[in-house]
Formats: sequence, C-alpha cells, structure tokens
Amino acid sequence: MRYLQTPSWFGDVRFPLGRPNLSRATSFADLTDDELRGLAKQRGFVGRTTADDLIATWNHEIDFQPNSGSPDIGRLERVGRGRMYEHALDSSYTEHWWSLSSGDGRFLTVRVERGGRLDRILIVVGDHFYYARNRAKDLPGAPSLDSLIATTKATRDQIIGYLDCELSVGRIRGGSVPWEIQYSTLPWREGRHLEFVDRIGVPGPIGGLAPRAEPGERWTVPVSTVDSDDLGVLFGGPRRSAP
Repeated sequence: MRYLQTPSWFGDVRFPLGRPNLSRATSFADLTDDELRGLAKQRGFVGRTTADDLIATWNHEIDFQPNSGSPDIGRLERVGRGRMYEHALDSSYTEHWWSLSSGDGRFLTVRVERGGRLDRILIVVGDHFYYARNRAKDLPGAPSLDSLIATTKATRDQIIGYLDCELSVGRIRGGSVPWEIQYSTLPWREGRHLEFVDRIGVPGPIGGLAPRAEPGERWTVPVSTVDSDDLGVLFGGPRRSAP
C-alpha cells in the first residue's frame, strides 16, 4: 500500500499479498488469462480530499476498481508524530498509517483533462510521486473487477481494457533512473523512468510549467508549493545562479 497526500489531492494504490512476480512481462500480451485475473484484485484511486474536522472524504476521479456507489469517508485519529488511524464511520475497518516523509512542504499536482474527464494526474510530495493514467472508458458499476469480469462474461480483450489503468508510485531521485517507478498496477512499468515528465518543461505559463500538450488536452496545476529553481531541477529547466 502506498499513499501520497498534498494539501488537497491524493493518490492511493494497494496490491494484494502474494501478487506474482511478473517482471518477465513487457505488456498484457505476455500474461496468461489467470495472471490477468490476478491483476484484477489490485486497488487504487486518485482524486481530491476534503475534510470537516477529523472526518475526511476521498473523492475518487480515477478508480482502478468499479464504482461501488459507496462514498469513501473515514474518521481520522492521530496517535503520534507521523502516525494515525483511519476508522470507518460504521466501524467496519481500521487502517493504521505511517508517514514516510513530510515532503518538506513541497507539493505539486499536475492534471490533464481530455473531453472534460481526468486523463492523467501527477502528484509530487517531496521526493515521492504518484502518477495515474485513466483507462479509455469508465468501468460499469459493479461490486468489484472480479464480479464485473464474471457477470459480463468478458473476453480477454475486454479484460485487458478493464485493466489498462496505470497507477504508479516511485522516487524522483535515488533510484536506478530519475523518476523511477517502484510499484505499479502495470508490473512491467516497475524499475522504469516515468516518461510523462519528459513532456513537462519550465518555465512556462501554467503554474510555472510549459507542458507539451497534445490536441484535446487541458493542463492545470491546482497545487504548487515548489519554487522555480526546484521546478527546474524536477523537470530539467534552467536554474538561476546563486547570488
């Protein structure tokens, strides 16, 4: 489980215990039908967080699983520095969270919409990032991907369409490559450079960024506490000389 939180935007991804090692794969084509069904047990979502005192609501804009129709709301309980519990309002679960980094107050969210729908999002907290790419079409409502596959008697191509949603987390520096993906719902992406950031330059007119937008895309930067020098370091732009 990996979770990133800016002051308003979040990303969450969760992998089932015992997910098989699929490092040999380079795409869905290399997976067996059983391995595809195994990927359907992954979970993850990204969107906007709102809070009223200690009651938090996570509004999902991209969800790896189908929309169940139930709101994602929890009660937060802080239990020490960098630690908290999340309790379901009906007491059906409790989750224990540890903070790996405060991000040193450096947060960035880059959104890309297409046709009024969130297509991609990049969330940066300090040296950690969360990247999501939406599937081509939203999933029909269902209790789970497993049940959707079963009830629709999905073909292999349909299953691949359901699964083709990337939720990846990683480190900007310190890995084998810059912007290294460490965990992903697409296992063959792990260990690779996040190519999406190569489309971002600085300085520019959108939150200090100069994206290479494709036709039909709308880019916004709803959160940025990263100064221009650090944006240059993140995305390969020029840096001002020290005084």
